[in-house]
Amino acid sequence: MGVFVYLPLVLPLTALPMARLAEQHLHPRSATLVLAAVGSTLALCSTLCLALLMVVGTAQLPGNPLPDGWSDPEVREAVPYEHKAGQIAIGVLAGVLAACGSTLLRHTRTRARAADALRYATRHGASGDIALVPSPDPYAYALPGRRGRDGRVVVSTAMMDCLDDRERRALVAHERAHLAGRHHRYLLMTQLAARANPFLLPLRTAVAYSTERWADEEAAYAVGSRRVVATAVGKAALFSHRGRGPAVLPAFAAPGPVPRRVAALLDSGPPAGPWPRVSAHLAVAAVTATVGTAASALSSLNATVTLVGILHAATPL
Repeated sequence: MGVFVYLPLVLPLTALPMARLAEQHLHPRSATLVLAAVGSTLALCSTLCLALLMVVGTAQLPGNPLPDGWSDPEVREAVPYEHKAGQIAIGVLAGVLAACGSTLLRHTRTRARAADALRYATRHGASGDIALVPSPDPYAYALPGRRGRDGRVVVSTAMMDCLDDRERRALVAHERAHLAGRHHRYLLMTQLAARANPFLLPLRTAVAYSTERWADEEAAYAVGSRRVVATAVGKAALFSHRGRGPAVLPAFAAPGPVPRRVAALLDSGPPAGPWPRVSAHLAVAAVTATVGTAASALSSLNATVTLVGILHAATPL
């Protein structure tokens, strides 16, 4: 196992160039899928190696509940600096689990509050997949349904008053695109990945932007005008006064680089296909991210197999 168990903790750095270039050169749909997959894989490998370090380190602590055979010298030799690294891994892994648990709890509470608003709108006559909520605060978001069904677009009356008819259609098309693409899943995946390894924070930011761009492009196709969607995005961001919260439920007036979204909509649009023409910078970044992800997966797999073999041999049957 050796020093390879430490590699997945730092290999997420190899994905950072890809995070920035994917925003600029890939279709938003492709950027979302690629970055979410890479971030989730790197986060899982990083967390697994923390767990392996913790097992080896805690085997040396007095009074631990692990079998005595796990304190064998061969186990200690499996990881360099196993005693200090293992004790540090205990605190780090506890912090990771607490952060991920906090994110999941916040996500659950956010969806619960959104569901309460939806029930309120339903009592006031809302029907279909659009729920109009009487509220003086301008907001709009996509509320996913359970098991991929019954998703709703929740819009406040104040938001509707800010937009004209075509802009309202753009808003609804944008939120429907969030529901159809299940964008909340990619947002949650990358949030958990960033909690597991802070090196993955740029990927979380990139996916939050690419999901909005994905929905913008779908809305532009639905209403037949990129300029109308750009105007709706700008006006919604201007009038929106939503409080801070986790970006788990995709929102039309989401915080972030609104000027970049508007500029992209006023441009000619992303590549027609899922993949753009290969450029030197993008190719190098893609190869670097691929090699880093593969090396992280292989390192964590090798460390797991090695440690399981050693612990199995050290544990009497």
